[in-house]
Amino acid sequence: MAERLRLLALIPARGGSKRLPRKNVLPLADRPLIVWTIDAARRSGVCLDLLVSTDDPEIADVARAAGALVPWLRPAELATDTAGSAGVVTHALAWYESEHGPVDAVLLLQPTSPFRSVASIRGAVSLYEGQAGSSRHPVVSMSPAATPPAWTFSLGDDGLQPSLGWDLLQRRSQDLPPTWALNGALYVIPADEARAALPIVRPGVLPYLMSDPHECLDIDTPDDWLLATHWAAGVPAAHR
Repeated sequence: MAERLRLLALIPARGGSKRLPRKNVLPLADRPLIVWTIDAARRSGVCLDLLVSTDDPEIADVARAAGALVPWLRPAELATDTAGSAGVVTHALAWYESEHGPVDAVLLLQPTSPFRSVASIRGAVSLYEGQAGSSRHPVVSMSPAATPPAWTFSLGDDGLQPSLGWDLLQRRSQDLPPTWALNGALYVIPADEARAALPIVRPGVLPYLMSDPHECLDIDTPDDWLLATHWAAGVPAAHR
């Protein structure tokens, strides 16, 4: 029997959201937003531990009460608007491995995807584990692109310029190849790449495809929040 993957789940939750202030602790149905992701990660049964990286004392208290590990507040330089995910992951992983030993991979879960299912967490981890060979590539979640790239434009001195040229612009949507977009719901990252702060999305990355619009929702604006509150009312209590 293969040895179980040592997987650290990491939830990054900065306190300084501007478009939707305090979004990570806003009550969605019966729980703060971040707790939806903490609960899904715990129910998945794939994680060695669940660590929340935050710079905010209130978020830390809410996460601890929900059963997450929150051993410190994130350094200020990793909590700015311009701080990237790679540095946050590297910082958290360095602390965890110094205290608890090495892990094989990091499961990065954004708290702004509350309807990401337990089945999708398990499916993405299974896709990661199932790679052949001695090394593995990251797995990232993706959703159908809302607009075909052929129907997008740049604005130049000569006016509109189709991103993929004028010929493809004339095709019907059903005649264009399917395209997918990152949805931010989950990432599975090899530990050696996380330690080196390498880009998560790079050549060789594997897509985990998610087509359910509920799962794919990434809450970033007040309009996103209104949609989430509408959907949350219909989620059975056993799946919250």
